[in-house]
Amino acid sequence: MSTVHHDPATLPADDNVNAYTFCVELKGSQWFLQKGKMIAYYGTIDFNGIGHGRLDRLVRTSFHSPLHASDWVVAEGSGKMLLADRAFDVNSYDLEDGNLTIRSGNLLAFQPSLALKQSIVPGFLTLIGTGKFVAASNGPVVFMEPPIRVDPQALVGWADCPSPCHHYDHGYMTGLLGGLRAMTGLGGASGEEHQFEFVGAGTVLLQSSEALMAEQAVGAPPQQAGVPGAGAPGASGGRSGVPGLPGQLGDLQRRFGL
Repeated sequence: MSTVHHDPATLPADDNVNAYTFCVELKGSQWFLQKGKMIAYYGTIDFNGIGHGRLDRLVRTSFHSPLHASDWVVAEGSGKMLLADRAFDVNSYDLEDGNLTIRSGNLLAFQPSLALKQSIVPGFLTLIGTGKFVAASNGPVVFMEPPIRVDPQALVGWADCPSPCHHYDHGYMTGLLGGLRAMTGLGGASGEEHQFEFVGAGTVLLQSSEALMAEQAVGAPPQQAGVPGAGAPGASGGRSGVPGLPGQLGDLQRRFGL
């Protein structure tokens, strides 16, 4: 099998290089980029943190999520930039005067013509307007129409429909695990016991996996090597469905078998 070699001329513009890598072309333009998602670039591109004085106007018009400000940068200049996330599937999507809410860890980059807002659902962000964004998923994305109930760990996001409600299976609510959750506030449930329920018109985006992409706690600095519990975010003893769970809570989960 022959190996494909790329250079600036052969790389696609604003398209996938393969299923796991996306190429953004900058022509004196800007993109918002989640930290750690750029793997290489050609040309002259600068990366500035959110809140950089020269970018205040851009941030005021396009970035309205202060909780996530430290997790993002603005890429600007001229060249081609490669984005990827741990060999997860990566795809671009176009919004046309749309409204899409997406899990924060899945959103890699977006054009400033889109406005980013904080969703009322914890762990999710909302994009509003017209433009392109790039997102990753643990497996290919499946597009579904409401009404539908989905496993929270398979949920990537939803577009042009109301935010979901929680739905719990009656057996879970009245059983042992439900009682422990009520007393401690800890624990989770499989998709057979707890779902997000969507109603009304719109589109629901699901990844073809029940394993969340591990992500760092909002605004938290990267963990250092040698520190107990350091390593992949969400790997401190909690379930994969509870990213960044502190070690003590993870110990309680293991103790109760949650």
